[in-house]
Amino acid sequence: LLAIPDPLGLNATKKLQACRLEQLNHYPDFNNYLIFVLTKLKSEDEPTRSLSGLILKNNVKAHYQNFPNGVSDFIKSECLQNIGDTSPLIRATVGILITTIASKGELQNWPELLPKLCLLLDSEDYNTCEGAFGALQKICEDSTEVLDSDMLDRPLNVMIPKFLQFFKHSSPKIRSHAIACVNQFIISRTQALMLHIDGFIENLFALATDEEPEVRKNVCRALVMLLEVRMDRLLPHMHNIIEYMLQRTQDQDENVALEACEFWLTLAEQPVCKDVLCNHLSKLTPVLVNGMKYSEIDIILLKGDVEEDDEAIPDNEQDIRPRFHRSRTVAQQYEGDRDGIEEDDDEDDDLEDDDTISDWNLRKCSAAALDVLANVFRDDLLLPILPLLKELLFHPEWVIKESGILVLGAIAEGCMQGMIAYLPELIPHLVQCLSDKKALVRSITCWTLSRYAHWVVSQPPDTYLKPLMTELLKRILDSNKRVQEAACSAFATLEEEACTELVPYLAYILDTLVFAFSKYQHKNLLILYDAIGTLADSVGHHLNKPEYIQMLMPPLIAKWNQLKDEDKDLFPLLECLSSVATALQSGFLPYCEPVYQRCVNLVQKTLAQTMSQPDQYEVPDKDFMIVALDLLSGLAEGLGDNIEQLVARSNILTLMYQCMQDKMPEVRQSSFALLGDLTKACFLHVKPCIADFMPILGTNLNPELISVCNNATWAIGEISIQMGAEMQPYVAMVLHQLVEIINRPNTPKTLLENTGTTSPMPYRFSITIGRLGYVCPQDVAPMLQQFIRPWCTSLRNIRDNEEKDSAFRGICTMISVNPGGVVQDFIFFCDAVASWVNPKDDLRDMFGKILHGFKNQVGEENWGRFSDQFPLPLKERLAAFYGV
Repeated sequence: LLAIPDPLGLNATKKLQACRLEQLNHYPDFNNYLIFVLTKLKSEDEPTRSLSGLILKNNVKAHYQNFPNGVSDFIKSECLQNIGDTSPLIRATVGILITTIASKGELQNWPELLPKLCLLLDSEDYNTCEGAFGALQKICEDSTEVLDSDMLDRPLNVMIPKFLQFFKHSSPKIRSHAIACVNQFIISRTQALMLHIDGFIENLFALATDEEPEVRKNVCRALVMLLEVRMDRLLPHMHNIIEYMLQRTQDQDENVALEACEFWLTLAEQPVCKDVLCNHLSKLTPVLVNGMKYSEIDIILLKGDVEEDDEAIPDNEQDIRPRFHRSRTVAQQYEGDRDGIEEDDDEDDDLEDDDTISDWNLRKCSAAALDVLANVFRDDLLLPILPLLKELLFHPEWVIKESGILVLGAIAEGCMQGMIAYLPELIPHLVQCLSDKKALVRSITCWTLSRYAHWVVSQPPDTYLKPLMTELLKRILDSNKRVQEAACSAFATLEEEACTELVPYLAYILDTLVFAFSKYQHKNLLILYDAIGTLADSVGHHLNKPEYIQMLMPPLIAKWNQLKDEDKDLFPLLECLSSVATALQSGFLPYCEPVYQRCVNLVQKTLAQTMSQPDQYEVPDKDFMIVALDLLSGLAEGLGDNIEQLVARSNILTLMYQCMQDKMPEVRQSSFALLGDLTKACFLHVKPCIADFMPILGTNLNPELISVCNNATWAIGEISIQMGAEMQPYVAMVLHQLVEIINRPNTPKTLLENTGTTSPMPYRFSITIGRLGYVCPQDVAPMLQQFIRPWCTSLRNIRDNEEKDSAFRGICTMISVNPGGVVQDFIFFCDAVASWVNPKDDLRDMFGKILHGFKNQVGEENWGRFSDQFPLPLKERLAAFYGV
C-alpha cells in the first residue's frame, strides 16, 4: 500500500490509495496493525512507522466512533506507553495521535490521559518528559475551551501551576513547550491562569534573554497577548518591556524578530499607546524602517538581483490565490451613505508587493506597524522619520531606496497633513522611480503612489495627475509581471480617486488596458478585469461612446466566449462586465442577449445541482450563481426598460423565487438586489409575483445579516413606489420590523448629540418607511411617533436625490394624517428639513405648510421659546428658506 507505483499520475494514485485504505478499514484488526507498526515494529525505518501512525490518525478522524472498544483501548494504552520513544519523529506522531483522539470529544472518555501526561512530565527520562509535553502542547492548542470548562472538572487548576514549574527547566525544548502551553490560555483570560498571572509574568521576564530562539519567540508571543488582555499588569513594567521588544525586533532569528514586531501592531491599538511610546519613538522608528528592507533570502526568492523580463513565462497555477466574489450591496454613492454596509476590502494595506514569499514576514509586519503608528502619532512621527527618508529615498543602493519608498507609502495615511509640504518635490521623484531599472523598485513605487492618489487628484491635473497616469500606464505594459500587477492595482486606486477627471484621457487609457489583454498571463489578467471594472464605475456613462465601446467590448466578449461555465475566472470577468454594462447603458445593447442568457443558465445550473445533491459532501460552488445574479442586476440597472424583452423570454423570476429562499445569505443578498433592479426596469413582469415575494422579503428583515437586510429593505421600497396604494395588503408584513430596526441603539437622543456624522444605522430603512408611508399613509402614519426621531437623524446626512425625495413626501403625507405623531420630536423634523439643499418646489411647499402650521398652532410666543433651542445655523436656515 505504501509503495504503489505511479503510472497513473499523482491524483489517480491518491484516489487508488484512498480507495484501498477505505477497503482495509472494513477489517476490524486493521487499526491494531497500524498502532503495532508505529509503536512496536522497531525493525522498520522511522518514516514508515510514522506514516502508519498518520494513516491511523486519519482513520481516527473519520471512523473513531465505529472502532470496537477493544481496539480503541489498545490504541490509547499503546500511545501512553510509547510517548517517550527514543525517536523524536515517533514521539511527535504519537503526540498527534493522542491529540486527535482527544479532540474527537474523547477527553471526557479518557479520564486518565491528562493526569498520566502530567505525571510523565516529572520523569527522569528526557524523552518521556519531552514527548508528554509535546502531546500536552497539542492538546492545549486543540482543546483550549474544553480544558477550561466544568466538563472535565477544571484540570487547568492543576496543569497551569505545573507548567509554570518547567519555565526554569534545564532543557530549552521543555522550557519552550511550557510557555507554549500556558500561552494558549491568555487570550481567553482563563481563570486558572489569571490566578497565577503575576508568577507567569515574573517567569517570562526571567526567560527574556534565553539563549534558545524558540523560547524567546514564545516569550514575545506571550507579552503581545498580555498587552491585549492584561495591560494593567504590564503597565508598571512598560518602559522595560518596550526596551526589551526593541532589542527583540532586531533579533538575529527572524521568527523571534517577527513575533516581537507584532508587539508594536498590538500596542498601537491600545489607548495608552501614545503615552507609553512617545519617548521611545526616536529609537523605534529606525528599527521598523530597517525591518522593511528585503532580506537576502527574499531577494533570491524574488529574483530581485536578476533583471527579469518574465512576461512571457506562463504563471504557475498554484500561485494564483482563489478569488471570492462579494455579493452586490445596494448603496449608491451619496454623501454619508457609506455607513458600514459595505466592508472596506481595499488590499492596498496588505502590502501586496511580495506575495510570492511567505504571506507574513518581518518586512510586512514592520510596514504594517509603521502604518498603524502613523495613524496614532500623526505628524509627530515625521520628526524621527523625515531625516531617515531623506537618506533612504535617494540612496544609490536599490534595496535601501526600495525600503524608503515602502516607508513613504506606509506613513501616507497617518502623516498625510504633514507630508503635503513635501509632496510637490516627492511625487515627481516617485514618478521618476517608476522607470527604475530594478523591477522591485518599480513595483513598490506603484503601490506608494497609489497611497498619495487622493492628493494628486486634488491638484491641477496637468501638474501631477497627467504625468503620473502616463507613467503608470507604461508600467501596466511593463515586461515584468510583478510590476504589471502593482501598476494595475495602483491604477485602479487612481481611477477611484480621479473619477470623471479621467474622461479627457479615456482613449489613451483604454488603448493601454486593451493592449494588456494580449500581453498578460493568467494571474494579471484577473487584476486587469478589476482595473477595467473600476474604470467603468469611475467614469460611468462617459464610457458610452461608439469608439470606446469598439475598443473595449471585443476583447472582453472574446474572453467571455473562451471561458467554460465551470471556470472560476468567470467571477472577475462577470464582475467587470457588470460594471461595464451599468456604465455603457444602451451602449451595451448589442452584447446583452448572449450575456443575459448565459447568466440565467448559470443560475439555473447551480440551482439544479443544489437540488440534486442536497446532502452531498461537495456542494456546488454558489459563487457562480451569485456573480451571475449580480451581472443581471448590472444589466437591469444599465439597460433600464430595454431589458424587458429578455426578461419576458426567460424564467428568471421563477429562478429568483428559489434564490430568495437559499440557505446562503450571499445568494439571498444578490437576489434581492436583482429584484429591486428588475422592479425599476420592468415592473410589469415582477408584479404578478409580488404576493409570493413579499413574505420572503419580510422574513429577511434581520439586522444580524445587515447586507441581506439592507437589500431586502431596498427592494421593498422600490416595490412600494411601483405598487402605489395596492401595497396596502403587504404593509403589516414589514412595517413593524423596519420600525424596530431603526430604533436600535446608536441613534442620538437629542439633536445636539447629532454631530453631523451618519448614524451607523443604514439610512435605507428610513427611506423605505418613508416610501411605504407615501403610498399607504393611513397604514403607516399611526406609528409615526415610534420612528420619527431616528428617521429624521438618519436622513439628515444624505444628499438630495430621488430616494430622499420620495421618502420625505411620505413623511409629510403621514404628518398631515397624524400631526400629533410628530409634536414631541418636531425639532428633529425641522433639522431634517433644513438638510435639503434644493428640494423640488412642491416638496418645499409641503415643508413650508407643516412648519407654518405648527408655528400657528403653538402661537408666536411658544414658537419663539421653541426655536431658541435650535443651533444657530438651523435657525438661520429655516428663517431664510421658509420664513419661520
